[in-house]
Amino acid sequence: MQPGRLDRRFIEQLINLLMPFLAVLIAFLIGAVILLLQGVNPLEAYQAMIVGAFGSKNGLADTLVKAIPLMLVGLGIAIAFRGGVINIGAEGQLIVGALVTTFLGVQLGEQLPGFLGIALGLVGGGAMGAIWGSIPGFLKARLGVNEILSTIMMNQIAIQIGFYLLRGPMIDPAEVEAGTNIPHSARLPRTVDMPRFTDMAQSLGITNSAEEAGLSGYLGELYAVLVEPSRLHSGLIFAVLMAVLVYIFLWRTTIGYRIRAVGLNTAASRYAGMQVERTVVLSMTLSGMFAGLAGAVEILGLHHRMFEPTAVSAGYGFSGIVAALFGKLHPLGIIPASILFGGLLVGGDKMQRATQIPQVLILAILGLVVLLVITTDYFVRRRANRRVSVDAEAAESLPDDAHTPSPEASA
Repeated sequence: MQPGRLDRRFIEQLINLLMPFLAVLIAFLIGAVILLLQGVNPLEAYQAMIVGAFGSKNGLADTLVKAIPLMLVGLGIAIAFRGGVINIGAEGQLIVGALVTTFLGVQLGEQLPGFLGIALGLVGGGAMGAIWGSIPGFLKARLGVNEILSTIMMNQIAIQIGFYLLRGPMIDPAEVEAGTNIPHSARLPRTVDMPRFTDMAQSLGITNSAEEAGLSGYLGELYAVLVEPSRLHSGLIFAVLMAVLVYIFLWRTTIGYRIRAVGLNTAASRYAGMQVERTVVLSMTLSGMFAGLAGAVEILGLHHRMFEPTAVSAGYGFSGIVAALFGKLHPLGIIPASILFGGLLVGGDKMQRATQIPQVLILAILGLVVLLVITTDYFVRRRANRRVSVDAEAAESLPDDAHTPSPEASA
């Protein structure tokens, strides 16, 4: 490869890498203008956001807790997008996964050892999410139904099923006896609670607080997140492990190669003998599985009971799409992207309380981030397609002897 072309590709890759960060910066600049019109100092507001999300033990813990479902959903979105299908149904897949995990935990949690109960909940939630995702995948592959429409409709079906179950078969018996009939399930047995970081630290014999360990400042806050009581649970370890496994699956296995090949060029993949329809169904099934796992982890690690479906999903099905795009649809890139967007969600709440601005304004700023990140991904794809076209035209314009190596080069 010529040095000039190598330099050009390096610059293009660097630009593509920086584009999402530029999108966030532009969103914050537009948000600053909106804050100024509201009579709020943007620097103070954004400082409250950053400090609230990353500047304290509780802020860091909450950021990482929100990053867990974003990471798992984002991994599923990455698989679907790599397979050439668009999964907008992660919200519904997360909800049905959470419902099945709750049912299994309430019914069987006390009858199984803790680790088996947790494993059963994860398997059940992932399997239900996979089933829910396979339905629009099958409709897309066999009947040509647009997966965007079908997955959005499946979201609404999952939400209504959740409301029905929580007001009927799955409602907490204690609520019925008390006559309050608040629509939520019974609390899962504590044996199936995913261990929290403070529990794991104590099991390792680490019981000193940051102050007792002589740590202060930001290092002390980081230590406190891992050792002192907080909401951070072992689902974070599980999500990071899943990201590594998805990377190995997509880039180191034959099935993963087929998924990526179908996503890049369906016609060429079919010509090469790949079963495109089956691959599409598999991509959506795996995508739904990870969304279902996100719901299972939310129940086992954080909420420990099922309540209002849209509150459990909390928009992670849509935010996970942005995290996946921000991470360039790469499993390892989704890890920091999820932490960043988890920080934006937590920091937005902190900023709202610190500046007393309307909550809708926070949502508007986060919406700008989503919109601009997706827009930059569109332009990155356009630039990549244009580069491929230019390279192809340049190759066709070369004389015939330029395509044929000389005898000296062959020797």
